Amino acid sequence: MGEDKEEQIVTKTFPEFNFAEGELLLINKPYKWTSFDVVGKIRNSLKPLKLKVGHAGTLDPLATGLLILCTGKLTKQIDTFQAEEKEYTGTMVLGATTPSFDLETVVDQEFPLDGITEEAIYAATAPFTGDIQQYPPAHSAVKVNGERLYVKARRGEETELRLRFVTVSAFEITRIALPEVDFRIVCSKGTYIRSLISDFGKHLNNGAYLSKLTRTRSGNFLLENAFEVADLVNYLRLKKE
Repeated sequence: MGEDKEEQIVTKTFPEFNFAEGELLLINKPYKWTSFDVVGKIRNSLKPLKLKVGHAGTLDPLATGLLILCTGKLTKQIDTFQAEEKEYTGTMVLGATTPSFDLETVVDQEFPLDGITEEAIYAATAPFTGDIQQYPPAHSAVKVNGERLYVKARRGEETELRLRFVTVSAFEITRIALPEVDFRIVCSKGTYIRSLISDFGKHLNNGAYLSKLTRTRSGNFLLENAFEVADLVNYLRLKKE
């Protein structure tokens, strides 16, 4: 009975795919998975088909949420999907910093929260809305001289970071329970939420790091319509049997 129920759910939940012609897959990236982990898992599930599989916009390992995958001929359109506006929800922790601007590294500085008011937190979003400049985190996938920054950072090497211009069309504070602050951000391609949160803490003459991040939208594609990796892999396995 359990197997019959599983097959009924799979049949009802998933459409008929044509991976060779090209499919756009909405995936809910699991916590601590890299974006390339997801691509590899799906690619391996499609064997023995030899297909191109790529993602349209990296998510950090400690982030979750919407990851767009393209297969087959649709991989030619990855740049188009990647350029779309993104929406995130998350949590920052005030009163401390980490070298990676998130939980990948341990706290290196702490600051008192005395004097940090809710009014100040709400007001601090204004300088980070609109067209802004930011540096990518030293612990990021940006390549410098062919090597990713996080590789250099883990070796303890310092690298000159290049300023980038991004657009933040919405920065909303949704909950304040110090030291935690929840937020919603809508931004352009290439925006580093970790850098934005770090700069936000500095603007308050304090510190801040990212403790939770979820991508909820990319262009017109929504997280609520995404597949779980395990469910999709199970479906593909059953289709082969």
